[in-house]
Amino acid sequence: MTEVDELRRVMRATERADRSGLDLAGIMREGRRVRRRRQVAGTGAVAVAVAALVIGIGAVARTRPPEPARPGPVASAPVVAATAAAGPSPTTTPGQAEPRPVGAVVGTGIRYGDDERVFYVVPVDVPELPGVTIGLVAGRRSPTGELTTDYLVNDVAGSDRRPGFHQIGYDPQGRVPSVTPVPTFGYFVGPAARIVGTVDGRQVEARLARWSEDPQLVIFWFDPGVLAPARPLDGIVARDARGRRL
Repeated sequence: MTEVDELRRVMRATERADRSGLDLAGIMREGRRVRRRRQVAGTGAVAVAVAALVIGIGAVARTRPPEPARPGPVASAPVVAATAAAGPSPTTTPGQAEPRPVGAVVGTGIRYGDDERVFYVVPVDVPELPGVTIGLVAGRRSPTGELTTDYLVNDVAGSDRRPGFHQIGYDPQGRVPSVTPVPTFGYFVGPAARIVGTVDGRQVEARLARWSEDPQLVIFWFDPGVLAPARPLDGIVARDARGRRL
């Protein structure tokens, strides 16, 4: 029923029986009632529309895929490679530990500021050389005991425990001055009491220290004041306690 039809119904209902006129007061009351009903109905429609909109938004929010997780830092495992020849030690990545010494660290008294030159044996892994399991490091030791590897030598054939001299290390800087020059060094397997090198016709004697894990393995080095680092030897011999050549 339209509003016009409703108004006509009201007019007929309030028309006086004597048809002398309309009941204006009744018509006004009925008109107000119709307006109130229309307003309430409109408000209800708006509320329903708003509720539907909210439900729709909620449905969209629930069906939206979750945000992908941010990938965290990937930790990479350090790789330790063993050299198969005399040369500088492999470069270590940040956070990678220095090779762990096997046995005691040998001090030399040679200093670079607060650091001391030291030598120590480390394990090496050369798959094609099963007889080579150790190498000799020329390193530095800080006042707090921290070790820094400067140079590593290991055998490139046979066994690292065969009698006699093994790989000899020379300063890798060569003729270029270094703030931490590496003395000429190496090791000998046998009852050596003296090790003497020859350079330019003169003899230079090495300093010795026996490896704590095997006294037959003798670590030797030449003091830089006696033999300049990187200076090649013309020859080298080892002698026992009785002076016999080994």
